[in-house]
Amino acid sequence: MIVYHLVSITVAYIIDMLIGDPPDWPHPVRWIGTMITFFEKRWNNGKSRRWKGVGMLLFILLIVFFMVLILVLIGYRIHPLLGILVESIIISATIAQKSLKVASLEVYRPLIKGDLAEARKNLSYIVGRDTDSLDEGEIARGTIETVAENTSDGVTAPLFWALIGGAPLAMVYRAANTCDSMVGHLNDRYKEFGWASAKWDDMLNWIPSRITGIIMLIGKRPECMSYRKAWTILFSDAKKHPSPNSGWGEAAVAAILGIQLGGINYYKGLVSNRAKMGDPIQLIQADHIIKANHILSKTVFLFLLLLWIGGIVIELAFTWLESSIFI
Repeated sequence: MIVYHLVSITVAYIIDMLIGDPPDWPHPVRWIGTMITFFEKRWNNGKSRRWKGVGMLLFILLIVFFMVLILVLIGYRIHPLLGILVESIIISATIAQKSLKVASLEVYRPLIKGDLAEARKNLSYIVGRDTDSLDEGEIARGTIETVAENTSDGVTAPLFWALIGGAPLAMVYRAANTCDSMVGHLNDRYKEFGWASAKWDDMLNWIPSRITGIIMLIGKRPECMSYRKAWTILFSDAKKHPSPNSGWGEAAVAAILGIQLGGINYYKGLVSNRAKMGDPIQLIQADHIIKANHILSKTVFLFLLLLWIGGIVIELAFTWLESSIFI
């Protein structure tokens, strides 16, 4: 079965590379978002908000898991190739490599033309910070941080869970991530109701984010420092991020490019002083967005290769165990 997952993951990777997420196509994340909004409006009030948030998360994850599982089982029951196709299409809906690249390039193109107003507007679509007064370096920083962080959240983490449990677990990951994005905030409205969503998302991303950061450094030689220094930055600076997982991608990209990420951001006028990651050997420029995208592409490819190696090793181990038991 792991081999089927690996083939499905590879086909999904190709589908996402070629097609991405066309805006007019129906997408399961939108349906998940509709469910979250439905429950949030009705349950995020009164007493026991934390437990209501737990209930919402469990209900959504179970619904998503069993709906996808039924679709996949029907496909495999008809024919293995149909099962692989169904899994591939569903897994491709959980990853966003092409969408991430397209979104970052929508910021890069006006930025290199000097159209800061357009670059700020396009950046505001992919970050939560205020963008109205950002200069070129800060616009580029926000874009690079988005690419670095979402390499795991948006691509490698769902692929990791797809190896473990096929399309059902990949979509469960995406549902949990969507719950966290919508309600997993620390403000007065969501800090209780979104507590379970935030914690569950942190747990699901713990292993993939660390593997992703390590693969980034393995796959791309640092431009301005030794490998030893880059590894030191990764393991020391990743812990500075307020998220237990997001810092791994950002610290790795900062070390590779010889730039410094983090710093002061504004959210609805309120200052947020984020820890700085990396050494400012180079000033952040628009071209670093392209380099961050190259790191994204190479990391995802190497991660896919690692999944194949790991999956085959697991399959051979299970085969050996079964043969040993029946000897």
